[in-house]
Amino acid sequence: MWGLLGAALTAGLVYAFRPQPIPVDLATVARGPLVVTADEEGETRVRDVFVLSAPVAGRALRIDAEVGDAVVAEQTVVAEIEPIDPAFLDLRSETQARAALSAAEANKALAEAELVEMEAELDFAISELERARRLYRTRTISERDLDDAERRYKTSRAAVATVKARLQVRVFELQRAQAQLMSPVQTQAAHGACECVPLLAPVNGKILRILHKSEGVVEAGDPLLEIGDPEDLEVVVDFLSADAVRISPGQRVIMDEWGGGAALAGEVRLVEPFGTTKISALGIEEQRVNVIIDFTSPRTEWQRLGHGYQVEVRVVLWEGTDVRKVPLTALFRHGEDWALFVEENGRARLRTVELGRRTGLEAEVTAGVESGQRVIISPSDRITDGVRIRPRA
Repeated sequence: MWGLLGAALTAGLVYAFRPQPIPVDLATVARGPLVVTADEEGETRVRDVFVLSAPVAGRALRIDAEVGDAVVAEQTVVAEIEPIDPAFLDLRSETQARAALSAAEANKALAEAELVEMEAELDFAISELERARRLYRTRTISERDLDDAERRYKTSRAAVATVKARLQVRVFELQRAQAQLMSPVQTQAAHGACECVPLLAPVNGKILRILHKSEGVVEAGDPLLEIGDPEDLEVVVDFLSADAVRISPGQRVIMDEWGGGAALAGEVRLVEPFGTTKISALGIEEQRVNVIIDFTSPRTEWQRLGHGYQVEVRVVLWEGTDVRKVPLTALFRHGEDWALFVEENGRARLRTVELGRRTGLEAEVTAGVESGQRVIISPSDRITDGVRIRPRA
């Protein structure tokens, strides 16, 4: 009886601890299309963005237009600039300005006195000329004396005109001296009454961004707003320079993850000939190159896109229609070669393979496995050559 019990216990232990097939995920080697792409995030932008800047220094009035408003070239007034208020004078500058004002007032008074003197001389010359003409008619004086009287009259008249012009100059000098003492408080009342410099839209399109919305002082060249045509979009993507050297103008582009239902089609128009150094999120310096892409999909499919929208871009570097391929997760390094595990009669068999082109998900197999065979996806360290396996439920 004890022997029978021992045999039963031994048989139970052997059955409980016998090697069990390892559950694995399997995929079938098949032939199909394979598209090799260079993937990166890009953003849309208006092809030609016009930045409208202040042509002169002054006070920019508040811009009433809003982002998205349509503008017409050389007709729509998008901003106005009026003269700037004068600066406050320090004590020395104010003293000098008041002294200049006093000098201008004295010069004006002097010119007025000279004018009175010259007008008296002119009146005397007029009376002398009339007397000389009467005497000449009676042959009391000679013709030379009459000419001399006319000369004195003309000279006095010219002197009066000269003094009047000098007085006008002194008046203008006085006004200039008074203007030097004008304070910003005095000019506040003139706001809105003076002529402003209007800024017209340079092209037809829409306002993309307002850089100086509120009223304020601007310098010549300060940007005020950006204008462009949102229907004329392109995509700019900064690829790593190692990827950019594999991209050429004319290559097909697939754009997805842009918010719409279907992927958009495009075409590479330009690979810029210079790169820039940028710092990645991990703090690594990278050489980046801008690649410009044009839409080839109809405008109705991407009309919801605007300036500065994000898209996922895949530039097609190579594509085949009948390629034997396996999932990339089935491959691993075995020495110097690539290898995978093939399922044969319920057991895992190690196979070294030769690879062709690869994507982020699949790889082309040129030798080592045949179509229809099943391979193990993501094999763990428990999978060895010859071990028993079973498909995972």
